[in-house]
Amino acid sequence: MKRSKINRIIKNAKDFFKNTNFHLPGWAYWSPEDWNGKYELCREIVDNMLGWDITDFGGGNFEKRGLLLFTIRNGKPDGSDKPYAEKIMIVGEDQETPMHFHWNKIEDIINRGGGNLVIELYCSTEDEELSDKPLSVNIDGITRVVKPGGKVVLSPGESICLKQRVYHRFYGQRGNGDVLVGEVSAVNDDKTDNRFYEKLGRFPDIDEDEAPLHLLVNDYKNYL
Repeated sequence: MKRSKINRIIKNAKDFFKNTNFHLPGWAYWSPEDWNGKYELCREIVDNMLGWDITDFGGGNFEKRGLLLFTIRNGKPDGSDKPYAEKIMIVGEDQETPMHFHWNKIEDIINRGGGNLVIELYCSTEDEELSDKPLSVNIDGITRVVKPGGKVVLSPGESICLKQRVYHRFYGQRGNGDVLVGEVSAVNDDKTDNRFYEKLGRFPDIDEDEAPLHLLVNDYKNYL
């Protein structure tokens, strides 16, 4: 991805957060220079990968298959820190986050506002293929049985609990606008705990055609 496009995505995201009255912590708006010499003060942010996270999953078409996330809080996978995580995401109309599951993480996906979020679901088999069996999920504490590949549509205020090894892909429903999506989960580990059904990249290679507006979580190693 070109850095200029990443910067543009972040600018649009900040406008969307403002319009939906969702507020990020102050350090979300730091310039790269603001991070200089602050590693010891910001160790939790850097080591636990808090902050801006933008991916096109290696496909080069962010609008079709991509996701903007901001990790607000997170612990460490080794269990030495807080045992939970929280993210906020923006999902565009028909913008797909591809089919995947987590081996270790249980998560609640929450529609915080905007349009509707469509989630397609499968159980996984022992060899991590898509199961042909129905699955049971909890939507705001109410059990629902979903057929393999079935769709759950979350309107603003609704949430779904996704347990380990449940394949899911999601996107914004066409005609209803972008979706503000929250995630509350066990500790998040995007380096080792994502099992994509297709072979995909999680963090993009970046063409530095201009300076970063704000650092991404995968930029920290280069600036601190």
